[in-house]
Amino acid sequence: MRWNASAKAAAELDRALAATDDLVERIKLIAERIEGRIAFSTSVGLEDQVILQAIAKSGVAKSGAEIDVFTLDTGRLFPEVLETIELSELRYRTRIRLVAPDAREVEELVSRDGVYGFRQSVENRKSCCEVRKVRPLNRALQGAQGWIAGLRREQSQARADVPLAEWDAERGLIKINPIADWSDKRLNDYIDANNVVVNPLHAQGFVSIGCAPCTRAIEPGEDPRAGRWWWEAEDKKECGLHVAESERSAVPVAHREKAA
Repeated sequence: MRWNASAKAAAELDRALAATDDLVERIKLIAERIEGRIAFSTSVGLEDQVILQAIAKSGVAKSGAEIDVFTLDTGRLFPEVLETIELSELRYRTRIRLVAPDAREVEELVSRDGVYGFRQSVENRKSCCEVRKVRPLNRALQGAQGWIAGLRREQSQARADVPLAEWDAERGLIKINPIADWSDKRLNDYIDANNVVVNPLHAQGFVSIGCAPCTRAIEPGEDPRAGRWWWEAEDKKECGLHVAESERSAVPVAHREKAA
């Protein structure tokens, strides 16, 4: 009988992951508990690089686990992001698949809003994120039983209650945040101890790195996500990747139906 992800399995995995604080052991638990494809969406940020290193160290892929590592190539990534992807592939001997948005949808978006139209309103910016990130992510997650992400509770107030594992009813899979309970110090200590490949932009003051036109370096003391869409006066800034569709107001309904 084919194993299918479920809310019960997600709750059981959450408890199992909480019972150990060793990241490699957590990766092994994920591979043992979830049958079928496990998608790992990476932005090659610090958290994701730590998870990638742990996946390679765990040897789960060699043991038969189907780990699909991919990144969203929005067409507006920093060159340093692509360089980090190449270095990571060489170091960890893992292919990082590039997932691109639908070209027709991007053309329609730019035709409607302009090249930098996302700076004109929050609605325009969310539309851009929807086309370049959310829809490609949803396509990449189709058929997966599990989804690994690098969310941490210390990243922002909006993520303060992120679980280690939860049921994503919208996508019908288990979403796993294997370092959700890690502090900034633990993250950086792990990077130093394991010589993890790091995006050079981090040394230039970039903490949360997204598309180049939408990301700036932050000043000491600023919120880690202050450099994302800095022209917006919002307390809760998310691109929509980790927000339920019912909470997103990214694209007018007519535009959604046309693109569907």
